[in-house]
Amino acid sequence: MRTTTWKTAATATATVLAATLGGGIAQAASPGSGTGTGTGSGAASERASAPSSCRPANHLARITPDDSSAGHSHYRVTLTAAPGYEPCVLAGSPVDVEFSEDGEPNGIAVGAYGPQDTPVVFGPGHPVHFDIQVPNYLPGVPADEATFTLSAPGGQIPGESGATGPLRVAEGTVVGPVMPGA
Repeated sequence: MRTTTWKTAATATATVLAATLGGGIAQAASPGSGTGTGTGSGAASERASAPSSCRPANHLARITPDDSSAGHSHYRVTLTAAPGYEPCVLAGSPVDVEFSEDGEPNGIAVGAYGPQDTPVVFGPGHPVHFDIQVPNYLPGVPADEATFTLSAPGGQIPGESGATGPLRVAEGTVVGPVMPGA
């Protein structure tokens, strides 16, 4: 009898936990939070079976040098999501961008350029990138990390994303909008 009571209690506890965790996963990917598919349909959150790729913990970002242009150095920040995460929609340039070296912020102010309302799908098999444009006629400071908040059509994605890779930044640095592809 004691074993039956324990099994019943364990089953009930597991059911409550599954319902609670399942609700959190669907909420994390809901379009209204700016982290889901962005379709505007409440049904999308009901179909979501995995966390959103847009959440900072669910993607990786790497900074690499890119082709220079007249008067500017460029760096590409590529975001990738592993299989198993739900695709989401991003739009515009990341905000609250800060650069640091060895964990020490360098205080360089960052602006944005380009169209800010073009939706881009991001998820497993759909990497995205954005440009860091740095004036190369000013003295720059080294950095090895950038932190930023991703933007979606409905606002910002909660949480701070981070990218690593060597670069130099200077006053007048701007970031471009998220674009499809690596």
